Amino acid sequence: MNCRKEIFVDGIGQIHFTGGMVRFDFVSVQPKEGSDKVETQVVQRIIMPPQGFLNMFGSMQQLIDKLVEAGVVQKNGNAK
Repeated sequence: MNCRKEIFVDGIGQIHFTGGMVRFDFVSVQPKEGSDKVETQVVQRIIMPPQGFLNMFGSMQQLIDKLVEAGVVQKNGNAK
């Protein structure tokens, strides 16, 4: 049985390196009651070894390059 669960998040709140593992806190943006402001709430955490993080980073860089090439996004002039 192939069980897949899709999770939507608005972004990454924090990335930590603790206990030899890389930890991503994924957040959801929620309206703040009685205000026009929003607050973030951690909804999921992913924990992976450093090598897994490096592999993921390489894959994300390849996707960024493709998105730039396709004109979907532009590189920030301040990016290194």
